Amino acid sequence: MMAAQPGPARQTPDIVPALLREYGAATRARVDHYLAASAKAPYLGDLVTDYPRRRGKMMRPSICIAAACAHGARLADVVGSAAAIEIFHNALLVHDDIEDGSEVRRGAPTLHVAHGVPLAINAGDAMIVMALQPLIDNVRDHGAAVAWQVLAATQQMARETAEGQALELGWRDCNRVDLTQADYFEMVLKKTAWMSTIWPARIGVLIGAGGFEAHGAAVTRFGFFLGAAFQIQDDLLNLVADAAYGKEANGDLFEGKRTLVLIHARTVADDADRRAIDAFLALARADRTPAMVEEIAGVIARTGSIDHVREVAVALAGAASHEFDRAFGHLPPSRDRDFLEGLVPWVFERT
Repeated sequence: MMAAQPGPARQTPDIVPALLREYGAATRARVDHYLAASAKAPYLGDLVTDYPRRRGKMMRPSICIAAACAHGARLADVVGSAAAIEIFHNALLVHDDIEDGSEVRRGAPTLHVAHGVPLAINAGDAMIVMALQPLIDNVRDHGAAVAWQVLAATQQMARETAEGQALELGWRDCNRVDLTQADYFEMVLKKTAWMSTIWPARIGVLIGAGGFEAHGAAVTRFGFFLGAAFQIQDDLLNLVADAAYGKEANGDLFEGKRTLVLIHARTVADDADRRAIDAFLALARADRTPAMVEEIAGVIARTGSIDHVREVAVALAGAASHEFDRAFGHLPPSRDRDFLEGLVPWVFERT
């Protein structure tokens, strides 16, 4: 398969990996603090700390911290909310891995593979509850009005994410093969963008600006375009996964996920290739062999879908840059503002 190449010509500024490391370390320390209450609980303590200690990219909490600090907040003001985001994210990963039948997460066996489905589900449930504590602590740290808005944003994110996950799972369960690009973007807005980019940015702005902020709609649009580009690039990386990627190579194909690249390939394929895709998607995951997966990967390559989808992602990145100017361009120059802007090329250059 053709390797996924960077989209925009410009390179990621050094501030992006620097703040991912700095804000990631601060968030991990606070996550450990909030998870410590269950550290000694039998059959639970080791499980709730497993995924957070596998060292993810820390994009989500870093977006939250940078959005707050760009508005004048201090790291100490927002790191608790960033920890809530990271705990909630990892809880959903545990559940997602079970629902998708995934076997590898961040280079190691998924939690349900290592400990069984019942204990993994319970650990994910516990982490969702644990993520609420730092948000409740915002009442003390930022006052009831701001804390209430943060909780309302969290509730909206949770509903949108559940609806997006339901779409993705339902498409597979009902073997939908008639999906369009518009269908995909509706799912990505709900499943990926709200959790990964919109919610963290909105919480950061709420804390940094002390509540509702006049540029909130632009923040949401920036988050959508950035999150959609992030997800498409993730889909492309899955097709060329290696050890650095930390996930199962071609895992999306094994799982029958309706990614944009697969939707486009089916749309433009000839009759024979379209029948091959439909027959493949009609199978249960357990019945899909590596040879079948390679055959569908070949169809994707022949249809030029990788190049097409990469062009779509680049267009989304351009839209994200435009909305960044509307959402954050009015703020004074800072390393946090530079970080948020630099996430656009980073989406393509990460591995």
